[in-house]
Amino acid sequence: MKSKIPAFTLNNGLVVPAQGFGCWRIKEETSAVNSVKWAIAHGYRLIDDAAVYMNESFVGRAIKESGIKREDLFVASKVWVQDASYEKCLHAFAKSLERLGVDYLDLYLVHWPLGDFLGAWKAMEELVDQGKIRAIGVSNFRAEDLDNLLAHCRIKPVLNQVECHPLFQQKAMHHYLDDHGILMEAWSPLGHGDANLLTHPLFVSLGEVHHKTPAQIILRWHYQEGILALPKSEHEERIAQNIDIFDFALSAEEMKEIRAIDTNHRLNHDDPYSEESRKFIAGRVYDIE
Repeated sequence: MKSKIPAFTLNNGLVVPAQGFGCWRIKEETSAVNSVKWAIAHGYRLIDDAAVYMNESFVGRAIKESGIKREDLFVASKVWVQDASYEKCLHAFAKSLERLGVDYLDLYLVHWPLGDFLGAWKAMEELVDQGKIRAIGVSNFRAEDLDNLLAHCRIKPVLNQVECHPLFQQKAMHHYLDDHGILMEAWSPLGHGDANLLTHPLFVSLGEVHHKTPAQIILRWHYQEGILALPKSEHEERIAQNIDIFDFALSAEEMKEIRAIDTNHRLNHDDPYSEESRKFIAGRVYDIE
């Protein structure tokens, strides 16, 4: 089933699909190519990738084989920590374009607030000026990181991509971003398939009421909260289901019930900003060539 996706408007006036397809941890070539082609065939137009995912060339192949015009897709990638400086970011961006097989990116993000991300941001601003990037943003930034960036940037970030799902709703971050006109984008919107989330009695019961899967209820919640979700799957049936959320609506009471189950607890990391985690993230490298 192909689905028409509504859109959010970014602070630079650019329109972005209100749900995208995430490519994290899709490492095997055949699976990566098929997953992205299935996503595009079922209506996804925002494809979210990153250099460190090590699959940009596979995603590029899928885009080429999809039969969809480049201008009808919204392609995003990210600069990794090892390339967080002015010069390195310029080189990393050029290599991402090469691997993806495109002439420009719709969105380019700083992946983590580590290294010389201010230098990388300056490079990204210049790439926007040159027409090689349509919008720039960040990922995994805290409020203090954004305060630092906003104090030094010329072009404001359009979004912040963070872990977000009903058990970790990031309410304080969401308020901060709303106050600054920055869109919130959710990675792991389904809790990375966490069974406790997908089998939660609330989502099971709401699914029965609306004749939807628990995952569809969760993704609809994101949309109605004004959060751009990036579900990921390597199964065509689930890819199709995940985008089929725009033909029903959760009531105000149902939204309130979902907000009430927030544990404010991450499922992917206990504290990704601890010194130990920061050293681990900064030490992770990939072969850019």
